Amino acid sequence: MSVRDELGQLSTAEDFFTNLNVPFDTRVVQVARLHILRRMGQYLKGSENDGAFDGLSDAEVRELCRAHLARAYQDFVESSPIQERLFKVHRDAVAPKPAAEKPFVALTSIGMAHKAR
Repeated sequence: MSVRDELGQLSTAEDFFTNLNVPFDTRVVQVARLHILRRMGQYLKGSENDGAFDGLSDAEVRELCRAHLARAYQDFVESSPIQERLFKVHRDAVAPKPAAEKPFVALTSIGMAHKAR
């Protein structure tokens, strides 16, 4: 089984850290587990798009995955999930909101409503 297949079988963030032998603080992982794995995936995708996996041995692929997990983890040691804004819900929370339209009431409609009484 290749390293990538092996990683695909893992189910928890802690499994990734253990499998790739990356030291971690449980408190950081408990807060940012999904964010760390998503960021690792972004780094891996970038490497894949750049051809970094081409011609690598399984041991070299493992080391590249290890480096990306360690880098992703460090991102969240130094920052927070909200600051990093990997997920749409976090981006939307800080996105500028369009100005609400102010209701318009014509003065003539006020005068007519008063006369109708």
